[in-house]
Amino acid sequence: MQIIVSDIITLRERGKYHGMIGAVVALGYTIGPIVGGLLAQKVSWRWCFWVTLPLSLVSSAVVVLVLPVKPVAGDIRKKLLLIDYVGSLLTLIGCALIMLPLIWGGVTFPWTHPVTLSLLSAGALVVLLFCLYEWKCAKLPIVPMYIFKHSTVSGVYICMFANGFVFFSSLYYIPQFFQAGLGYSPIRAGLFLIPLLVGQTAFSWVAGMLVSHTGRYRTIVYTGFAFIAISCGFISTITHHTSKATMVVLMLLVGCGSGLTLATTTVAVQASVERKDMSVVTAFRNFVRSLGAAFSLSVASSVVNNSLLASMIEISLSPSTITTILNDPSVLARASSIGLPDEQALHVLEHGYEAGFKTFFIINASLGVMATIVSATMVKHKELSRDDDEKLKNEAKAGLKKQEENQDTEAGVQSSELVVKRDTEMEVSDVRMVSRAGSSKM
Repeated sequence: MQIIVSDIITLRERGKYHGMIGAVVALGYTIGPIVGGLLAQKVSWRWCFWVTLPLSLVSSAVVVLVLPVKPVAGDIRKKLLLIDYVGSLLTLIGCALIMLPLIWGGVTFPWTHPVTLSLLSAGALVVLLFCLYEWKCAKLPIVPMYIFKHSTVSGVYICMFANGFVFFSSLYYIPQFFQAGLGYSPIRAGLFLIPLLVGQTAFSWVAGMLVSHTGRYRTIVYTGFAFIAISCGFISTITHHTSKATMVVLMLLVGCGSGLTLATTTVAVQASVERKDMSVVTAFRNFVRSLGAAFSLSVASSVVNNSLLASMIEISLSPSTITTILNDPSVLARASSIGLPDEQALHVLEHGYEAGFKTFFIINASLGVMATIVSATMVKHKELSRDDDEKLKNEAKAGLKKQEENQDTEAGVQSSELVVKRDTEMEVSDVRMVSRAGSSKM
């Protein structure tokens, strides 16, 4: 959607549309955890995935039926051959090789285990190979290396990795904290995400409108990351004794920070490159954010599980109990269901889960500080008005109008053909009736 908006909307006006997209996405994040919690609690967690099928079908139908299609010249087979399949495969392999040992480290295998070290080394090697291939070999690289010569592009990618890391780890681990520390049901824990997502929805739209009206984005970006750093720092101090009002305010701040950095970073990378590279830098910006999200869950899982494991070994819990708690920390809120005394459950909660939660949000706060510094130093201001904006805008309008006229013409031709066909059929019918009448007289 961001690439489509970039093709039909001028750079200056783009902020408000990207802000609207961000607000709609955040609305989905708001509804998703609540519906997911309801399905997991009342039916089965598998329905969280089944329910996406009709939604995907409806979305696909809307795209096919509503989105105007612009004819593209050229042979489709030649275009398919130009796709960077090798680069895509190297990306997939490299990410998997790095994320798996981050999940396993200290839990499934020790950090110094040959499996952990060999996978990390292999992942780093594949990433290096990917960079070399994209630089020297790919005919149409998915990530052209020359885009990194722009400091704003490099800075935005660093910041959006941090954005994805912080936001998605918060989206996953804050509800789990409410379940493990406060004994909330999945539905109630999902409801407590609403402040975070409301903040993102509102401030994504506000940031987009500010960019469109002022033409400035740099200050908004580093202000947003400062919000993230401060709020994550405070979240690292919460325990099961912290008041709900405090938690709501802190989650609202995280959402505000995330919202301020969504539309603005998209505008920043697009303003820093030529028009032909806009789709590439936008797509890679989204990929980097998703990569940060994937890494955050791997790192968070490792940090929290290692902290839980150390606290449980300290009080000599049985292997079966350790496995149960590692698989579902929320059982700490109902310790009697697994035969765990309240004193031991409290020890594991405070010295295991909450300690790991604190450590991880200190990491999030550190990334927020880093992103604030990077955005303030590497993201440069570029004018959002370009000489050819109005020309291309008018061409797009003319193309759309011509397409609508062609559709009307085709509809008219089809209608005329139907009329001719109907008249012909009526004439044939009249001839047959006359013929039959003559035959009956004879």
